Amino acid sequence: MCSSDLMRFARPYRAHMTLVLVLALAQSLGNLYLPRLMAEVVDKGIVTGDTRSIILDGGRMLLMALASTACAIAGAWLAARIATGFAKAVRGAVFARVTRYSIHQFDGFSTASLITRTTNDTAQIQQVFITALTMVVTAPMMAIGGIILAVQQDAGLAWVLVVVVPVVAVVFMFIMRGAVPLFQVMQTRIDRLNLVIAEGLSGVRVIRAFDRAQHQHDRFDQANLATMETAVKVNRIVAFLMPSMMVLLNVTSIALVYVGGRRIDSGAMEMGAMIASLQYAMQ
Repeated sequence: MCSSDLMRFARPYRAHMTLVLVLALAQSLGNLYLPRLMAEVVDKGIVTGDTRSIILDGGRMLLMALASTACAIAGAWLAARIATGFAKAVRGAVFARVTRYSIHQFDGFSTASLITRTTNDTAQIQQVFITALTMVVTAPMMAIGGIILAVQQDAGLAWVLVVVVPVVAVVFMFIMRGAVPLFQVMQTRIDRLNLVIAEGLSGVRVIRAFDRAQHQHDRFDQANLATMETAVKVNRIVAFLMPSMMVLLNVTSIALVYVGGRRIDSGAMEMGAMIASLQYAMQ
């Protein structure tokens, strides 16, 4: 089943998918606008001691944050419903296709493999579909928009972000390059584990009759151990992702504070611009 075949199951949800993308766009715009409001609160209110300006801009920030949160919740809920319906249609199509297989075609697939494709693989596609709906708009906009707005705040400080973003991309690609092949191996391990379980359950009377219970336990232990070892390897590699991102974020924050502090001291920029740049770096 290729990607074009999969997408036909999403056609009934085109209107809902458009709404999800609109909500994601609104969420991204709201998140990108918040640091600018923060800069205004600092420059027009805190620095000058204007309490009225702090209250007004703070109220705008609160309303923007609530609207952005509402868009995020509605988008996530709608994306989950779309992905669930999409996965239901895919599972039904896979089951219907399997029931029409000839005996010769069944020889190319084990029962465990068909079970894995119908359950685990479909669940993976569902998760990817949710991620695509919720991140396909927000992630590029937050990255590109954050850099553009940071440059508008202070071009002399934004070069720090311009340098860090490619480094983040390289680290992410390096980690995923080691993890993706293991994810493929993981699918094979799950197939093998399901096969051993299915054979043990369907042939339990034969196993007991010939006293092969211990042999079946050993087969299960080997398949289970292989699955665990592969899962541990994958998680060890992926576990480096978040600490690496946090280290880069902290280094970026230190660089922004250092460079921004020197520019503020020389009068080249205002305090609010540095705070906004820190927010855009996090985004």
